[in-house]
Amino acid sequence: MQKIVIAGQEIQPGEFKEIDINIARLPSHTVIDTPIYVSRGEEDGPVLALTAGMHGDEINGMEIVRRILDSGLHKPKRGVTVCMPIVNMYGFLNYSRDVPDGKDINRSFPGSKYGSLAARVAYHLMHQVIPYVDVGVDFHTGGAMRANYPQVRAVLKDETNMKMAEAFHAPFTIDAPFRPNSLRKEASRKGKNIIVYEGGESLRFDQQAIEEGIAGTMRLMKHLNMIDVAPEPREENRIIWSTSWIRARNAGLFQSNVKCGQLVMKGEWVGTITDPFGEFKEEVMASETGYVIGLNNIPVINAGDALMHLGMDNFCKLDQPAVE
Repeated sequence: MQKIVIAGQEIQPGEFKEIDINIARLPSHTVIDTPIYVSRGEEDGPVLALTAGMHGDEINGMEIVRRILDSGLHKPKRGVTVCMPIVNMYGFLNYSRDVPDGKDINRSFPGSKYGSLAARVAYHLMHQVIPYVDVGVDFHTGGAMRANYPQVRAVLKDETNMKMAEAFHAPFTIDAPFRPNSLRKEASRKGKNIIVYEGGESLRFDQQAIEEGIAGTMRLMKHLNMIDVAPEPREENRIIWSTSWIRARNAGLFQSNVKCGQLVMKGEWVGTITDPFGEFKEEVMASETGYVIGLNNIPVINAGDALMHLGMDNFCKLDQPAVE
């Protein structure tokens, strides 16, 4: 059988092991470790990484990986799962997207052994985990009180990414270019295929997003021949080839007239911006025909703020008449 080594420790067939990666020490002398949970099946197969909590306030991804561990779904028949429920322990402890120095870990790859806190976390991940995995799912949520409908993001021109996304079968699959210095981009440089799952918003559990993330992971594991059974999808998978933001033309109080996941037509009334002093009321219209893949939940908005994220599949690309 093949030799499996994760973070310097060999994993034997049928073995489950918890490995702690020491990242740094706080001024209080508190040691910050990142725990990794590795489970190997009795037979050879791919090594799948499940990472969450890259941003410390994105708890839906953490809950997805936690439930996978808690229910024993991380135990494959074939291959290896590498589960990291919280990559950014600093941010998790402080309800924050970033680390204490204000940097974003997912914009700090490939990292530096002696760099900023964010760069050090990225460095350890790139050197102790990523070289030893084959594929992965990086779990995220919307940020700043913006909710994302369950969706997978990947570069779809890559055949492996497309097959992984199709197997995961989230309600939406978005053709998304690499973000500079992200885990997904730097892992691809090493020949590793990582897709991103987005669902819900920061600091708030979203049961639908959590359940879709777990079920999608099981379907991906079945596709990889790591397990034999997986849940059937509950929604159709729509491939989103382009996206567009609806932004506020004026400051005020925003109330949405639609829900995440909903199809809206070009020219359709999707929300209202009002002045808190009753001086004006403005109807917000859809600029394109598309699905609401992301929705702002903050009532108080400024001019130019993102209100709604629309995703267009092949159907939406057809010339749709405006709603009168």
